[in-house]
Amino acid sequence: PWLALAIGMGGVIAPVLLMFGLTLNTASSSALLLNLEGLATMAIAWLVYRENVDRRLLFGAFAILAGAILLSWQGEGVAFNRGALMVAGACLAWGIDNNFTRRISATDPVVIAMLKGLVAGVVNVGLALAGGALFPPASVIAATAAVGFFGIGVSLVMFIVALRHLGTARTGAYYSLAPFIGALLAIAILGDAVTLKLAAAGVLMGVGLWLHLSERHEHEHDHEELEHEHSHVHDEHHQHHHDGPVSEPHSHWHRHAPMRHRHPHYPDLHHRHGHG
Repeated sequence: PWLALAIGMGGVIAPVLLMFGLTLNTASSSALLLNLEGLATMAIAWLVYRENVDRRLLFGAFAILAGAILLSWQGEGVAFNRGALMVAGACLAWGIDNNFTRRISATDPVVIAMLKGLVAGVVNVGLALAGGALFPPASVIAATAAVGFFGIGVSLVMFIVALRHLGTARTGAYYSLAPFIGALLAIAILGDAVTLKLAAAGVLMGVGLWLHLSERHEHEHDHEELEHEHSHVHDEHHQHHHDGPVSEPHSHWHRHAPMRHRHPHYPDLHHRHGHG
């Protein structure tokens, strides 16, 4: 059910809202509003799913988000109209999708990405054809498929793996680095100029990233008994036996015995506990 909900929110509802929003709103306003996806992802993870957050992580996340907003700024403000509400609604839907996807991130990320792409793609193409759209030339379809493979397919697989190991809020924060990486690629590949705005955004994002990467979250915590399947190695959380030799990493159904210990950790697949 979580996969179906994720596909519905992020694969169907969000793109449809975005397309209608773009037709009713300015490009500059929409570019600024799209940064709400990272904010929605982090807010839901912290407020609804109670992922751990302290002042350091909060400042880091908002420094990264501020850098992304600065890069999106085109000298115009946000237009408050129906189109802006639709773009904001799309970002909220993607934020919900990211948090739903985290709940199934232990399963094969390639299968999740494939199902998301197939179902959402078929539905959205069907909606477009029903609305009177026509198929573009084969060259445009091929170029779009190549962009989709890397920009959506490969990207989504890596995003799901990050959800598994880092939690939703941190993954959402790091995902907000995308505009800066795109700007750097434009400089390296297309010869774009280095601007003061880019430098300032880089400083903000660099500070935010340092605050996150230098985090050390450590305390004594309990692991309840758990049975599930995912790719793993035989670390301190996976001390089980096999009848014969196995390669690592490997995947199979396994049981975690209850344990209590202390070590640095993220809100990953095995550390989704509450904090006082």
